[in-house]
Amino acid sequence: MMKRILTLLTLILIFSSINAQTTDDLKNNSLLSASIISVTIGGDFVVTGSFSSTFTERLDQFITRIYNETYSKALQSLRDTKLIEQLNEEFKSISLRGIILRRAGGKTLNIDLLKFRLNGDFKNNPYLKNDDVIIFPPSNEDKNFFTINGAVNKPGKFYFVEGDKLSDAIELAQGINKAYDKITGVEISRLSYDGNKINLIKTNIEENLPLQRGDQIRVLAEETQRLDFHVVVVGEVNMPGYISITKNNTTLYDVIKRAGGIKGTAFLSHSKLLSGNVANYILASKFGLKIKTDEILTTQEISDKLLELENILMSRMSNLTEEDTSYFFAENQLRTLMSETSIDFSNLNDPNSKASNYIVNDGDIIIIPKIDNTVYVFGQVGKKGKISFKEGENYLYYVNKAGGFSDYSDEDVIVIKGQTKEWISVTDNIVKIEPGDYIWVPKDPHRSFSFYLKQTSVYFTILGSIATILLLLNQFGK
Repeated sequence: MMKRILTLLTLILIFSSINAQTTDDLKNNSLLSASIISVTIGGDFVVTGSFSSTFTERLDQFITRIYNETYSKALQSLRDTKLIEQLNEEFKSISLRGIILRRAGGKTLNIDLLKFRLNGDFKNNPYLKNDDVIIFPPSNEDKNFFTINGAVNKPGKFYFVEGDKLSDAIELAQGINKAYDKITGVEISRLSYDGNKINLIKTNIEENLPLQRGDQIRVLAEETQRLDFHVVVVGEVNMPGYISITKNNTTLYDVIKRAGGIKGTAFLSHSKLLSGNVANYILASKFGLKIKTDEILTTQEISDKLLELENILMSRMSNLTEEDTSYFFAENQLRTLMSETSIDFSNLNDPNSKASNYIVNDGDIIIIPKIDNTVYVFGQVGKKGKISFKEGENYLYYVNKAGGFSDYSDEDVIVIKGQTKEWISVTDNIVKIEPGDYIWVPKDPHRSFSFYLKQTSVYFTILGSIATILLLLNQFGK
């Protein structure tokens, strides 16, 4: 309440300067000075009082000018962030419907500026006259409203004005959406005053029923499936990019064919298909591709929330320890975001193969990497990097090609398979090295004397505690 009072006081303080500035600007122009008129704003507007205008100014132009001048002056006088937020809320809450324009001769006009801004009908935007009074209604869309959704261009919630009909609601929603082939009717949900009963009124557009406060309108039509279904193909195809698909019967073979076919440099054994719903997220976070920037931001936010919910649902009935939980969440995040399908792309050239007949879904990402005939060696070696693959050679060949083991290397070398990302220790396994694999030589951790001393002291403390307990038990047993 105090914030609202402070905001209103600020507006009152700047009102006089706005009015004076407006009057001076008009009087300084000799051509306009003879046509200066006085117009009063009342009701629930950002600022009220009498302001200077001209006979050539229409109502919407006048209101917009006073609104912008008031907003600009208010921002200049405020420094507190919370007050600025409060000011913005006050300005946004003004109703553009149900406005009353009273002429000096007693004539009253009902003005709907929102309709004028939608359809350009100057009936709702007349020229101003001297001593006009513009009265804005109280803005209370929580109780004084109707909603409309369904087969319209812009569903939403609108300020209710006495005399509104179904046609007014459809007009404010910018008409029937032409994407829908057939409108089957209109349903109006009307709650009782106590909110415990609902009256469902079935009608059609032609009847143009009068509305009541709180009406919730649905323009009914069968949902169109003529949507933007597509997949993304990146990598070693002749024409990568977005490929349009049907709702649920386009095969992977058809997609690859429309992408121009697979290049001879494709690494089919390492190709992947990532399931939809997080397509833009994956493209942005994993591959750095920003094809639709606005959609990526939205998808990332949604994906984060969905991932958080998925983790909660997956772990709520588990008995995971603290250490296990971190690992589980990492694995579950990969499962949720990557959503890889087990498809053998090696058989994609055969139109009758299981891979070729796989049905793709909207948002799927198909990644065909370039063949990489190397093995990457890193860690405690002389010179990390890619080593050309040689058939039949074991891990030692590639380590030696990378400069050999360093003085601090660990004997437990790990081979990370390029396709599955599986970690395999060479100590206990005979590992076949393949193109695209990684060889990691870990570091042998060297500890200081103080580290071992601390560890030893911990062990002796535990042994001492055990000995004390045994001694006490022995004493009690006597």
